[in-house]
Amino acid sequence: MANKLYPDAKAALDGLLFDGMTIMSGGFGLCGIPEKLIAALRDSGVTGLTCISNNAGVDGFGLGLLLETRQIARMISSYVGENKEFERQYLSGELSLEFNPQGTLAERIRAGGAGIPGFYTKTGVGTLVAEGKEHKEFGGETYILETGLVADLSIVKAWKADPYGNLVFRKTARNFNPMMATAGKVTVVEVEELVPAGSLDPDHVHTPGVFVQRLFVGQDYEKRIEQRTVRERESA
Repeated sequence: MANKLYPDAKAALDGLLFDGMTIMSGGFGLCGIPEKLIAALRDSGVTGLTCISNNAGVDGFGLGLLLETRQIARMISSYVGENKEFERQYLSGELSLEFNPQGTLAERIRAGGAGIPGFYTKTGVGTLVAEGKEHKEFGGETYILETGLVADLSIVKAWKADPYGNLVFRKTARNFNPMMATAGKVTVVEVEELVPAGSLDPDHVHTPGVFVQRLFVGQDYEKRIEQRTVRERESA
């Protein structure tokens, strides 16, 4: 087995980055995002990035860090409503956006990882999403052609991993991370807990290690919440 373990995010990204590259970044909202790898990308100074991610983080955290430093040139996303800097850059023409229905984005990533170059879907027919795309009828219904997505690099956050790179995700963090791990030409994973080889039940592995090239153990995760909402305490 080739050694997949690296000491930290900077080391795990060494030799992989170049200007203008396409990067998939896992997670859902701020849950399960690769916090340490995003910070390492910022510190690397790589620019002109196309980022494929369900969302764009928030101001000052997640992919919002790369927006603040103007390292992202283009986003392929489905939900971008939590980031004022994203809004400012997009409306001023500084940032390009390819907007996707959320299910379409998920399937485009899954298809890319499965080697499927395109698929037809009813989602978006008759809307701006369908403009310029091939239309075809199946069973009397109109569908549009969507293409699979593959990235130069996928950055993924997992809960547990063994040294082979077999991954287990926890709850909402399982959104987008597993499929992105399959759709990167190179996949780098940050994990909360590294367990001994053979200790993971094969039936519980979400992503097989064959898809993972590099991994490291992250420390001191913030795990922020986009909008913390609490109810008032009832009076005694």
